[in-house]
Amino acid sequence: MAAGEHPNSKLSIRLISKSIIKAANSNTPPSVLPVSNFDHLSGRYPVTIFYAYSKPSTGDFDSVINTIKTSLAETLDYFFPFAGRIVPNPESGELEILCNNEGIELIEASADVSITSLNFYDLNDSVKRVMLPSTTEIPLSVQVTSYACGGFSIAWSFDHLLADGNGFVKFLFLWSELARTGRIPAMPNHDRSIFRPRSPPSYGPLLDRTFTACTLHDVLAMPRNDISLKRMYYIHGSCIDRLQATVKEGVGVERTRTEAISAYLWKVLARSLGETDTECRMGWLVDGRPWMVSEPGEDLSDYVGNVVSMAVGEASTRELKEGSLSYVAGMVAQVIAEVKNKAHFLELLDWIECRRPEMVLARILLGLQGPAMVVSSCHNMPVMATDFGFGSPRLGTFNTALDAIGAGYVNLVSSGREDGSWFVFAFIWPRLALELESDPEQVFLPITVDYIVSSKDSPEDGELLPLKGEEEEVLIFGVDGVELVGVASTVVPEEPAPSNEILAIDAPSIFPNSS
Repeated sequence: MAAGEHPNSKLSIRLISKSIIKAANSNTPPSVLPVSNFDHLSGRYPVTIFYAYSKPSTGDFDSVINTIKTSLAETLDYFFPFAGRIVPNPESGELEILCNNEGIELIEASADVSITSLNFYDLNDSVKRVMLPSTTEIPLSVQVTSYACGGFSIAWSFDHLLADGNGFVKFLFLWSELARTGRIPAMPNHDRSIFRPRSPPSYGPLLDRTFTACTLHDVLAMPRNDISLKRMYYIHGSCIDRLQATVKEGVGVERTRTEAISAYLWKVLARSLGETDTECRMGWLVDGRPWMVSEPGEDLSDYVGNVVSMAVGEASTRELKEGSLSYVAGMVAQVIAEVKNKAHFLELLDWIECRRPEMVLARILLGLQGPAMVVSSCHNMPVMATDFGFGSPRLGTFNTALDAIGAGYVNLVSSGREDGSWFVFAFIWPRLALELESDPEQVFLPITVDYIVSSKDSPEDGELLPLKGEEEEVLIFGVDGVELVGVASTVVPEEPAPSNEILAIDAPSIFPNSS
């Protein structure tokens, strides 16, 4: 099936059941977890991660469901806040996490088509149509869907206030490890008290340039900028290598894969704009875990919560069009380096403290400063290492339920294949999609079923062949140092500079830390 074909105009999803899964250890006393300033900045974006799996070689869909239920209950013993509820404090009105084990929602569903017939190039025509409504008051829900071919998909929708992408990828990885091996190989840390603002507060002008206090009205009134397409692409590993080699030419400075792809994307973004758009911006969310340690040897990689900031670069469209790829990659690296330090994150804690309980947000996300794109690179996280005992996923992507946002969004994920290719989720406007897909360099290639099932072996009808597994040392989370946004741990770092990640922004409850 070629990209753009729509084979499932009559796709039907049937709800089988909804149930509540609680932590197995019901003896844990209820407690209240205050949200940190970093949580306050992230707000209440619902984030969705979608995985497609092959037909299990042993067992059936009932086996999958039973494994998910049992292992999820056991995993929630270690992620007790995830089984709670987000509620306003009765005195201050600010949000807090009530760890009361009310449980998460599990949705079981079935589809009347083969999973390989879904049009993953157009996520509005596939993932959006597969997803059934979940209960908005529950901050974490899981939908497991069976398909006519015997394959299945798992989709997680979670509230960003609970954790950033690093934290949720860690949750999914540890959960799948427990399901497959019966043990959890690392203990998560939920202690928000380690991130306290200073007294007196202190911060520089960069914070005011990057972030702003805002209201829910500001969010709802932000321009949509024609950002409406949700596309899935892939980038060949050889193409990533070529981009890296190109940015090194002439300057002799190596850039990371994320920096090389970001430079390419920024140049294409500039080409896609009209004559009246003279400037454009690009943003990256930076993971603060490596920089917020108090002493050498301290490790915050087990922290589950939000610890991200935004790096934002601005350039004229002329500079981006005429500058070499090496030059633009240098701009990208310089912008990210500005926030990749402990001083910046301490200042961010203070800046937010001075504005609570007001809602705060990165200015770039409001869409008021002209054309903009936010890039998230999860390529060093074990996103695809979610084998619950039925094989690794064949495809994985972040997604969002929003129909429009103020800035474009791109998320980069390692495909887990031996060829080093990456999956790309893109929430962009039509002119940018056209520019990417018509570029003779063919960097962003529309995902197709042929690519998804490609392997040395021939798949049976409707079968998704499993990907190669991640590195064994997947427990090294966030070593590279940059998480890029909704909205993002490092396997084994393959490059010295930070990886960048962003989390997908989702649905109707967008922002409201305002209760």
